[in-house]
Amino acid sequence: MSANSAEAGEGTERVEVVLRKAGRLKVRYPADLLFDDGTRIAVRAEWAGEGVRDFGFVRFEPHDVFTEWYWRDRWYSVKEVRDPAGVLKGWYCDVTRPAERSGGRVVVEDLDLDLWVSGDGARVLRLDEDEFAESGLRESDPHAAVRAEAALDELEHIAREGGFGTLLA
Repeated sequence: MSANSAEAGEGTERVEVVLRKAGRLKVRYPADLLFDDGTRIAVRAEWAGEGVRDFGFVRFEPHDVFTEWYWRDRWYSVKEVRDPAGVLKGWYCDVTRPAERSGGRVVVEDLDLDLWVSGDGARVLRLDEDEFAESGLRESDPHAAVRAEAALDELEHIAREGGFGTLLA
């Protein structure tokens, strides 16, 4: 069963997703664990933000559903975003250090770079490259900076060459 078809329900294991940035807590929220195969973790959660977040190219709103994939061996996560009726808005991809799962928590460190892909795949946007440049990561952790930039390039390539279907299956 793919994470796209999994339905959260009674008896579903809950986890807490913890997103850190520059060593500090950015956000934490509860999610339903869909699977953990030892390398990849998938969860589903409703929009954890307060109210509406309008990015200009997409709006995240209360009751939007995020199906999120995290990897222990990749430097990114992919979040499929659907409205409450199930209509695909797109994919929000975070460049992160590889995920860690300990107990009931999935913890990731955000490295500033992001990618947005519209639901129809027509719009692919690289985001926050200015924040990444200003973060100082290139100086403080050159290895992580190289991995982060390569991850963003990989995500963009996947998005432009057929989408995330194979990656997320």
